[in-house]
Amino acid sequence: MRFGAAYWVQRTGWPDLRRSVLHAEACGFDDLWIDDHLLSDEGAWQDPKLEGWSTLAAIAALTTRPRLGLMVAANTFRNPGLTAKLATTLDHLSDGRAILGIGAGWFAREHEAFGLDFGTGFGERLDRLAEAVPLVRRLLDGERVTHDGRFYRFEDAICAPRPIQPHLPILIGGSGPTKTLPLIARSGDLWNAYGRPDELAASDAILRAACDAVGRDQREIERTFNANVVIRATREEAERAWRRWVDAHLPQAGEDRLSAFGTVADVAEALDAYRAVGFEHPVLIFRTPFDHETMDRLPELRAALGS
Repeated sequence: MRFGAAYWVQRTGWPDLRRSVLHAEACGFDDLWIDDHLLSDEGAWQDPKLEGWSTLAAIAALTTRPRLGLMVAANTFRNPGLTAKLATTLDHLSDGRAILGIGAGWFAREHEAFGLDFGTGFGERLDRLAEAVPLVRRLLDGERVTHDGRFYRFEDAICAPRPIQPHLPILIGGSGPTKTLPLIARSGDLWNAYGRPDELAASDAILRAACDAVGRDQREIERTFNANVVIRATREEAERAWRRWVDAHLPQAGEDRLSAFGTVADVAEALDAYRAVGFEHPVLIFRTPFDHETMDRLPELRAALGS
């Protein structure tokens, strides 16, 4: 199994985040992620929030081993050409460790605040994403792109220099059956989802069918999932610790429950249920004050899972 550490950076200062990403690297996490919002999306929207791409650039200069990405970039914030340039620059700053995580965008308040086009609804934002991702892919792959589409227009656009990686991977977040999963089947290298193992298994069946429909080998797509995980000496202690983060940050509905908690053995058992349905890349979510106690147990957790 591979393990990611994702930072939801509302009410977070750079010194604390800097210390924590270095700690996560030392603990052996395979990838580090930053969320992409212009306003705080948990709790009061007026609270401080660091910007994602510039934060990743700083992390790239600090770290040497983990892969780096946004979980996930809001497509509504940026033209896909700019997104391709940002991902390419991150790949150079990190010596080839970038992953382009991208999604449709969902937080209306930040779009209203900064005058960003939120579209007519979620369906239109998914249509925008479906047009944007292939354009980004073509630019990352070195094509000169001319395009006149429903949402975007390019005239001899290029992305130079090319990324260091011959194929910079694209992660797409979401599990919508009619638009998102077919897009992942066509264009995604990694898929990120939320949910219980049974829910992810049901979405995975739809993805497999979408891959069959376009002639894609579904094994080419790496399954990742976001998980709230707290490791402590007992399940009761883990639940008490988790409650402090919930009270401080007020996570969105559906993101306010633990995915795995308790002892190392408890958490290994819970994550093994995800592995059983094909999801072998948990991304552990961290909110300030960052849970270094859980991070420190990663080597034990790997050993318990045999990974």
